Amino acid sequence: MLNEASGKHYLDCKDYSISNEEFSLIYYKEYDVLKTTPNPKNIDKYYASEKYISHTDDTKNLVEYLYQKVKKITLKRKLKLINSLKTKEKNILDIGAGTGQFIKICKSNGWMTEGIEPNKKAREIAAEKEIILQNDIHQLKGKKYDIITLWHVLEHIENINEYLDKIKRLLKPNGYLIVAVPNYKSYDATYYGSFWAAYDVPRHIWHFSKKSLKRIFKEINMEIIKIKGMQFDSYYVSILSEQYKQIKLPLCRGVYRGFISNLKARRSKEYSSNIFVVQKKD
Repeated sequence: MLNEASGKHYLDCKDYSISNEEFSLIYYKEYDVLKTTPNPKNIDKYYASEKYISHTDDTKNLVEYLYQKVKKITLKRKLKLINSLKTKEKNILDIGAGTGQFIKICKSNGWMTEGIEPNKKAREIAAEKEIILQNDIHQLKGKKYDIITLWHVLEHIENINEYLDKIKRLLKPNGYLIVAVPNYKSYDATYYGSFWAAYDVPRHIWHFSKKSLKRIFKEINMEIIKIKGMQFDSYYVSILSEQYKQIKLPLCRGVYRGFISNLKARRSKEYSSNIFVVQKKD
């Protein structure tokens, strides 16, 4: 995907949530993308923590409580989005399904669902809801879907082009791929710099702009038909970023900064995270 020699140092940042190790972000102009370096070979250990909120339904502290409350709202918005897309049938695959909450709401609204989640603990929590998740995309050979969703997943994938090619083969003709990713060109990313929680190194290998994904999808002959901002993300990310800075009143400061980020994004369209609705054209 990249000419590694063309990369330039962009920023140094730390894994504040689990290891406290430091990493660098390298900028590649041709894709307007950042890449985390080094990329640890044993990446699993950076997910193996109760602190990794996507793999739990816990509400042990205020941030977890707010995350789970907001998740209920965003799940309804995600459902509304997929219901708005014209599909012949209602087959959906959720990749990076976590604890299965999105699949659960889709299933209860008439969708035929399947999900992939590599984390064993998250799959076990999903199984308690009677949602059985596969652990790898290779287990889906021969199947086709009307919609495939990647909610904050693509930034974790090392070989993007190869992975998207596999996903494309799983889509029906004119099927939809929905991708949500953080936006390193948002106001909150600029404001917090190395403390920006959505860098989430080293779990996030890639850090995208809208320009990044427009080029990536153009190269695989898929058309972006809609881009939507995820307004709740700026609040959650800003609260976490304030905690990383060890500033007093992180909740109040984070909510304020998240509001400012969304306010600025109304004009710039550079939201903290964006959803890309992409259609298969061949």
